[in-house]
Formats: sequence, structure tokens, C-alpha cells
Amino acid sequence: MTAASPFSSLFKYQAWANDAFLQALDTLHASDERHTAIRIMNHCHVVNLMFKGHLSGVPHGFSANNTLDTPTPQDLRTAMASVDSWYLNYAATVTATELAEPITFVFSDGDSGCMTREEMLLHVATHGTYHRGEVGRVLKQIKVAPPWDTFAVHLHQADPSRRLRA
Repeated sequence: MTAASPFSSLFKYQAWANDAFLQALDTLHASDERHTAIRIMNHCHVVNLMFKGHLSGVPHGFSANNTLDTPTPQDLRTAMASVDSWYLNYAATVTATELAEPITFVFSDGDSGCMTREEMLLHVATHGTYHRGEVGRVLKQIKVAPPWDTFAVHLHQADPSRRLRA
């Protein structure tokens, strides 16, 4: 197992879960709850872009952790899929030495920060999980079943033969 393989699994899961939630949001009629859910998912996208910038050494250009405009679910789905693909590629190629490298940066609120590449990847993955949980609660408030987005469900849907091994 390479140093990157747990991250590869996490980011495959993240891409799958993000897509499932954005598909669900696309089927909803316009409502305050739908708008709130899209804003939450857009926040995740912006944070993912910020940390992509930190990891790649390229300024991300954001001064806040969300955008002023709210994208459509379709546009956000396309944008998030692109960034999820970047994280999948990054996770597949990052070395153990690189994962341990600390990177200094500035948070969107102006505070200074320092995290290793590994910590940044863990933050991106856990941050998204937290906020998809928020979106799930919003969906339940309007009597819509949220996607079943656990890591275990993802693993078994991605590889149904896992069920045969039991």
C-alpha cells in the first residue's frame, strides 16, 4: 500500500458523494432550503479550491470562503467534479515525503496557518463530509431522503464483489 492509497480512496469517495448530493439538489424545485443546500456545497467547493491552491503553490484568489453568486446545481456539479478529479490525481501521485511537508498559508479571514500536505488532504475530506451532513439535514427538513453517502456504502457500490467475500 502506498502512502497515497488511503487518500485515493477518500477522494474517490468524496467525488462520488459530492456528485450524489448535487444530483439530488438538481431534482428539487427552487426553495429557500434548496438555495441553502447549494450555498453549503458551494462553500465546500471554494474551500477545496483554496486548499488546492495551497497544495499546488498557486494563489487561489479567494478573499472569502464562498462566492457572492450562487451557481446552478449543474454548474456546481461540473466545477466540483473537476476539482475532485484534481484531488484524485494529486492523491495518486503524492509521496510520503511530500505528505509530511508543512506549508504556510493565510486563511480567508486573514489568520496565518501552517499544515502539512497530509493534514490539508484530511481537512478537505473531513470538511466535505461535515457539510454534506448539513445538506442532508436540510433535505430531511423538506422530506427528501438524502443520498446514503457513507464511506462503506461507497466501497460496496464501487466494488459489489465485496458483498460476496463475507
